[in-house]
Amino acid sequence: MQTTTTAGLLHLSEAEVRERLDVSRLIPALEEAFRSRYSQVILPPRGHVELGGHGVVLLMPCYDPSSDSAGVKVATVAAESSEYGRVHAYYLLLDGRTGVARAHIEANYLTDMRTASVSAIATQHLARREAKVLAVFGTGRLARAHVQVFAQVFKPERILVCGSDSGKAEAFSQQMSEQTGRTIAAASPKNCAGEAGIICTCTTSHTPLFDQGAVRAGTHLNLVGAFQPASQEVPEGVIQRARVYVDTYAGALSEAGDLLVPIAKGLIGREHIVGDLHELVSGRKPGRASAQEITVFKSVGCALEDLVTAELLCNQS
Repeated sequence: MQTTTTAGLLHLSEAEVRERLDVSRLIPALEEAFRSRYSQVILPPRGHVELGGHGVVLLMPCYDPSSDSAGVKVATVAAESSEYGRVHAYYLLLDGRTGVARAHIEANYLTDMRTASVSAIATQHLARREAKVLAVFGTGRLARAHVQVFAQVFKPERILVCGSDSGKAEAFSQQMSEQTGRTIAAASPKNCAGEAGIICTCTTSHTPLFDQGAVRAGTHLNLVGAFQPASQEVPEGVIQRARVYVDTYAGALSEAGDLLVPIAKGLIGREHIVGDLHELVSGRKPGRASAQEITVFKSVGCALEDLVTAELLCNQS
């Protein structure tokens, strides 16, 4: 596919990003970035601009002084779904020395795949090797990306899908089964949570998706859908029982309702978070301690992920 360049500025459409982005290259690039670049990059707090009840604009800048690479993602999350969807993202990659823009990227697929790839990195470090059943809560773009990435990386024997609408879950399961070649079936919240060794929650739910007793010992959970302080995808009892990791401390302790709500209730303390992704992949903090532990990775998104993905896309030119 022919890319567009205007006065030295590379333009990548959603279709071009889909064509260029290779998960087998993205996952190691992200893991290496969290291992070796994270401690030196400048990551201002994510900016939130409320749109008068219609949604929110998220601003995610990042600068790496070691490479003079910088960028910012602008993402809008609409309060209600429309014909255009709920989430729209755009990325501007900059030359950190001159401030000149290098690329403008339509970033919906970029965001979905970098999020699923980070979930895969956490899963590689925290899930039991014998976990063969994956459960995905949600039927939207983020759920689709997780099914795609996890089917490719982990090759689960079965994938269970639970959505708020059973008809959509059935259609989603059939479509993704045809696309990935894996066995995928729609299931109830109880069966999804109870049968899986790996769970990914990819929803906009403000309340827990399943009962706390449904999660078995030894399960690993990636919580990636909720990013607001009052939103919870899983019950507080699961968090209390789990060994918890986060993508970044700053993001988790300002936006992750799955952690902030039980902290506010006095059910857990700040020390309940064992480590962040940098500490996990660099070996500074231990991972899973036993086969019976429940492990949780809570992600709200990190601007370094966007920068690395944009660099990977643009360096192919």
